[in-house]
Amino acid sequence: MARNLSMEKYADELPTIAIVGRPNVGKSSLFNAIAGRRVSIVHEMPGVTRDRVVAPLARGNRRFRLIDTGGLGMLSGESRRVDVWDSRIARQVDVAIEDADVLILVANAQDGVVNLDEEVARRVRASGKPVLFAANKCDNPALVEQSVEFMKLGFPEVFPVSCLHRSGVEALLEAAIDRLPEREHGDAEVTQEANVAKKLNIAVVGRPNVGKSSLVNALLGEERVMVSDVAGTTRDAIDVDFMLRFRGGEHPATLVDTAGLRKQAKVDTVVEYFSVMRAKSAIDRADLVLFVLEASPDGVTAQDRRIAGLIQQSGRGCVLVANKYDLCRGECRMKRLETELRRSMPGMNYAPLVFVSAQDRWNLDALLDCIAEVMEQLELKIPTGVLNRVIMDAFESHTPPVTGAAPLKLFYASMVGMAPPRILLFVNNPKYCAENYLAFLKNTVREAFDLSGVPIEIELRERPKKVTSIRSEPGGPRRRGRLRPQDETGKESSAAGGTGRKTRAPGRGASKRRDGR
Repeated sequence: MARNLSMEKYADELPTIAIVGRPNVGKSSLFNAIAGRRVSIVHEMPGVTRDRVVAPLARGNRRFRLIDTGGLGMLSGESRRVDVWDSRIARQVDVAIEDADVLILVANAQDGVVNLDEEVARRVRASGKPVLFAANKCDNPALVEQSVEFMKLGFPEVFPVSCLHRSGVEALLEAAIDRLPEREHGDAEVTQEANVAKKLNIAVVGRPNVGKSSLVNALLGEERVMVSDVAGTTRDAIDVDFMLRFRGGEHPATLVDTAGLRKQAKVDTVVEYFSVMRAKSAIDRADLVLFVLEASPDGVTAQDRRIAGLIQQSGRGCVLVANKYDLCRGECRMKRLETELRRSMPGMNYAPLVFVSAQDRWNLDALLDCIAEVMEQLELKIPTGVLNRVIMDAFESHTPPVTGAAPLKLFYASMVGMAPPRILLFVNNPKYCAENYLAFLKNTVREAFDLSGVPIEIELRERPKKVTSIRSEPGGPRRRGRLRPQDETGKESSAAGGTGRKTRAPGRGASKRRDGR
C-alpha cells in the first residue's frame, strides 16, 4: 500500500510562552494555574517535570502555546554532584527557550535570590527574548514586599504571584500576552480554522521500557521526549500537536506519549501514581491507541494483558505495535511472533499488528498506513438497509442456538453510534442470545465492512409487543361530539340543560315502580 499518511507539525504557527526556572520553584503549579486544569504533575520533590509539557490555550481572540519545562539544576561548567537527568533537562529547556516568543522566569520568593536563579537569569537574557519575572509563593503581604529583592537580577518589573491562592496570575498572563507577536492573518481567523476539524488524539501506551518514547520520536522525526534505559523516564502525558496528511488533505492530531503502566502493587511513589493516572486518562480521551509491545519470543506478559483489558474497556480503536523487532530478527520469524501474540491476547484480535523498530526507524511507513486505515474505520457509517441485509443473512445462514424458552428472533437492526461502531438489534428477548452467537454477529459485521482496529458494540433490545394508542393515554384527544360544561364540583351544569344532580339510568328497579310492584 502506498503511504497515504504523514506527520507534520503545525503548532509552531502559534505564538509561544515558555515557563523556565530552577527546580522546585512552582513552574508546574503556575502552568496548571494558567491552563485552568491539572496538566503537569505537581509534587514537592524537585525534578518531577523532565520533558516539555505543552498546552494550546486561548484568551479572548488570542491563541498561544504554553510550555512547562524541567528545572535547571546545574551551573555553567558544573560537573560534580550533577543529577543524571540535569543535562537532558537542560537540553529540553534550551529547545523551549529557542522556540518561545515570551519567557516567564519563575523564582521562589520564600528562598530569595540564589545562585541558580542568577544562572537561569543569565541564560534567558542571552536569548534576547522578552522576559517576565515571576516571584512565586507570595502567599502573604510580607513575602510580596520581600519580592522586591529580585530586582537586582536586572529585570524591570517583578510580578508577585501565588499559585496556591491564584493571586497575580492573571496580571502576569495579560502582560505575557501583550508581548506576543501579532499574527499576519489574525488570531480570530486561526480559531475559526482550528474548529473546522475535530482533532484526532492518538495515545501511545504500554508497560515500562518497551520503547514508547522512542516510537514517538521516530514518528515525529526529532528528539521530542527523553529516552533512556531507565524505566519510568516519562512521567507526564506529553501532548505533541501535528498535522496528518490524510485523504489528500491535512487533519489536526495530537500524539500523546504516556508513562509506562506497571502493576498496581508495584506503584510505590506518589509521582508514579499520578503518572499512571495520566496514562489511563490519555486512553479515555484518545480516539486511537497505539499499544506498544516488545517483539520477544517470550511472548506477552501478564501486565500486557492487563493493559489490553483497559483498552478493551475504553472502547477505543487500537493498533498493536510490536517494537524492538531488530533484537530478535535473527532468532524467530515474524509469523511465529504474531501467532504467539494473538494467542496470548485473544480479546485484541480485532486490532491490526505491525512490527517496527523505533531505534532503526524500520517499517514506520507500514505503521502510518495502518493508522490511516483505522482512521477510515472510525469515520465509517453503515446504511441501515445494508446493515439489516448483512444481519439477516447471518441469521439465515447460521440459525441461533436455542438457549431459552424460545429461539432468538431478529426484527430490526440500526447503527446508533460511531467511534466505536454501536449497533442496536431489536429482538424478541435479549436473554435468548448466546454469548458465542453474539461474538459471531460481531465477526460477521467486521468481515462484511472490513472494520479492522475498531471494537464493535452490539446492544440487544426487546421490541415492544404492541404500541399503546395515543387515544388511551391521559391527555389524549377527546372523543367526537358535544361535551356539556361542568361546574366546579364536576357535575353537569344546569345552564347547559342539566339538573345539577346525578341522573340514574332507568333500570329494573324503575320499571317495577312504574308497574306499582
